[in-house]
Amino acid sequence: MQKSMNSAGIGMMSWSPRKCCNEKNGVSMRKVAFVMIDSVSFNQHSLQSRRRAKQFLFPMDIPFRNRHVKQKDLPASSHGGASALPAATLNPLYQQVRQSLRDSLQAGEWKPLEVIPSEVMLARRYNVSLGTVRKAIDELVAEGLLVRRQGKGTFVASHGEQQMRHRFLRLQSDQPDVIATRQTQRNIVECRRLRAPAELARALHLNSGDTLLYVRRVLSFAGIPTVLEDIWLPALPFRGLTAEKLRDYTDSTYVLFEKEFGVRMVRAEEKLRATLSDADQAELLQCEVGTPLLQIERISYTFNDQPVEIRRVLNRTDRHHYRNTLG
Repeated sequence: MQKSMNSAGIGMMSWSPRKCCNEKNGVSMRKVAFVMIDSVSFNQHSLQSRRRAKQFLFPMDIPFRNRHVKQKDLPASSHGGASALPAATLNPLYQQVRQSLRDSLQAGEWKPLEVIPSEVMLARRYNVSLGTVRKAIDELVAEGLLVRRQGKGTFVASHGEQQMRHRFLRLQSDQPDVIATRQTQRNIVECRRLRAPAELARALHLNSGDTLLYVRRVLSFAGIPTVLEDIWLPALPFRGLTAEKLRDYTDSTYVLFEKEFGVRMVRAEEKLRATLSDADQAELLQCEVGTPLLQIERISYTFNDQPVEIRRVLNRTDRHHYRNTLG
């Protein structure tokens, strides 16, 4: 710290920098502290002086790479690698790899049921360790986006697989033997375009008045009408979807959306409640008015949490139940 005097004998202020470092995730943050000293105040009529000091801390976050971090643990973009991880982020590396893999899945780099590159190849692609890649893949497997097959590799999950099917359709027969052998008959009651009411538009992140595709259908198992579905879809991604295509397709509608329209449902939110059938519903389900039904209200999402389907399902529960496995 230095004191200086100007020509008028007035004390001058000097600045003294102090540096402290805080390291986190291989990135150091410098904070520079400046000490402002109002060293001496002189009075023309008095020789008394008064020393006052005030300290101000200005956080100047200046990120720089820690020289002790191994280069292989840095994003590829930071040292000339071929792949693209975010250049400036404090997220853990495995989360960066996970997001990059999600982006590749969304872009269609690997199609459903296709094998993705091995962990070794991905580690080279992103210039990270095998452990980092493995942790990223573990999270995508837990999300249901990837499936590991022992001795074969890691594959892009599809709604055509049994384990994915049960994530979105949990209605089970009270007779287990019927589940594998039952044949589903699909009766398309209605399939038309309409203007989105405000509530549906808001739920699907659309503008009020945008075009929706509305489908009402009845699913019958072993000839018994069991499920009544009302489905609302944004019209643009499902251009070309017709009643005939819905009726003739023998697999799940989610497989149809995935294969024919490239729209993949990756998660869903559901609300369950008990209700009683009204006259219209009772006629379609061939049951008495006031029959107890299980109502499921579902919003299905594709990548980036974009809602692409609203489905209201009414299930007869005299021969079926809703089953969910936790853990």
